[in-house]
Amino acid sequence: MFSALVGVALLAMSSSASLAQAADQRLSMAINPEPATLILGLNLQAPTQTIGGKIYEGLIVFDKALDPQPSLAESWEISADGKTYTFNLQENVKWHDGAPFSSADVAFSLGTMLPQTHPIARTTLAVIDTIETPDDDTVVITLKNPFNAFLTALAMNTAPMMPKHIYEGTDYAANPANETPIGTGPFKLKEWKKGEYILLERNSDYWQADRPHLDEILFRVIPDEAARSIALENGDVQVTSFSDIEYVDVERFRSNDNFEVTYEGYEFFSPLMWIEINHRVGPLGDKRYRQALMYALDRNFIADAIWFGSAKPATGPISSTMKYYSADVPEYPYDPAKAEQLLDEMGLTPDASGVRHRVKLLGLPYGTTFVRTGEYIKQALSKVGIEVTLESVDRGTWAQRVAAWDYELTLDFVYQLGHPAIGIHRTYSSSNIRNVLFSNTMGYSNPEVDTLFDEATVETDQARLQETYTKAQQVLVDDVPLAWLIEIKFPTIHAKTVEGLVTTAHGVNGSFADVQIAE
Repeated sequence: MFSALVGVALLAMSSSASLAQAADQRLSMAINPEPATLILGLNLQAPTQTIGGKIYEGLIVFDKALDPQPSLAESWEISADGKTYTFNLQENVKWHDGAPFSSADVAFSLGTMLPQTHPIARTTLAVIDTIETPDDDTVVITLKNPFNAFLTALAMNTAPMMPKHIYEGTDYAANPANETPIGTGPFKLKEWKKGEYILLERNSDYWQADRPHLDEILFRVIPDEAARSIALENGDVQVTSFSDIEYVDVERFRSNDNFEVTYEGYEFFSPLMWIEINHRVGPLGDKRYRQALMYALDRNFIADAIWFGSAKPATGPISSTMKYYSADVPEYPYDPAKAEQLLDEMGLTPDASGVRHRVKLLGLPYGTTFVRTGEYIKQALSKVGIEVTLESVDRGTWAQRVAAWDYELTLDFVYQLGHPAIGIHRTYSSSNIRNVLFSNTMGYSNPEVDTLFDEATVETDQARLQETYTKAQQVLVDDVPLAWLIEIKFPTIHAKTVEGLVTTAHGVNGSFADVQIAE
């Protein structure tokens, strides 16, 4: 605790020289880890999204009900066959360097740059057949086939607009402009002091004339969990988000009259946590083993005792905060006896020491709550005769090993990105079995699931689409390709003087154009 206090004090001292003159409307927010870059077209990591979401914009934003709303696209029309999208762009939009934003930038972003550089757009934009720009304010996109998630694919997170005049014909990753990002958003980069802070300033030429309200946003880099908590209490930061604050401490802030805690603003991400299972490893390929894992784990205990209510038990592959979720799926109540019965059926009987099977669990290196979750899994599975060896690695090693299929079990959580076709198909489709993180690294293959996902992608009738996704969920939950644990409810904690913070399904990753500090 002493080191955490010293860290906050040193942070304040080191920042004071460069930030002596505070703006009238300055918001200070914790960020961790420090982003590698702010260029959203090149990097989709969480801190890049949080800060880059104030600098860059997409054609579409989504409200908390996950319905599309205008952003850089003022309006749009969709043809009856679901293949042609006509976008009318906002007028008088400028890039931060003063150059006009136009349909040419949209065509470049969607047709040239993002398919090469963006990990999600590389897949979702492959459905585009042609992009036409009849004038500076109109974009006509024709798809190869209907794709009902196409609007979702055009959000800031999934397809940020990038400036053609800066990137065309360049080595995107090595472009010198990457040090000074140029977007259309309400804020632009003012200063970045590595290891300490990133300072954004108001874009005075923002296309919404009465926005933003803030003069500056200061993102303080605070790696230590305890230090972030102290910084929030002391007013050094006014906002924390995601897993900034240990879940055991969230209730303390909720009971403090100076703060507000909200779980809203994560609907677009809808993070779902699970035990990923490598189907290539011995009995793990048998669905009875995977079903046994589900019965052996008390997911209510995980949500309440380990995550302290900042989670709810998951029922299947689609989060309950997402469209097309269905609760009409097989259930796996906590039932160790049923788990043992399934293991007996497999011939995994206890040896002299009571062990039926030995398995390794690769821990997720994202803080103590994930460590505790792994420890509980080890304890719970031991009660049904599965001996778990916990493996602890750093984040880079974890990512490398999962991508290389070098694991037996591992903890993971994945964002669902507003639509099953974008955030969920990728985990279960056999065509996506790749040595790429957040793909179907477990090696699961079910032709029926593939067919259902293919049908859902092109379905334009909402009722039939729900039926298709309900059937897919039922098949998957019976098959248990992985062991779903909890839907994570990330808390955003902020001083009550901060207003207009969470207005969309993108939450703290949104533009902050509406945020202001109460007098």
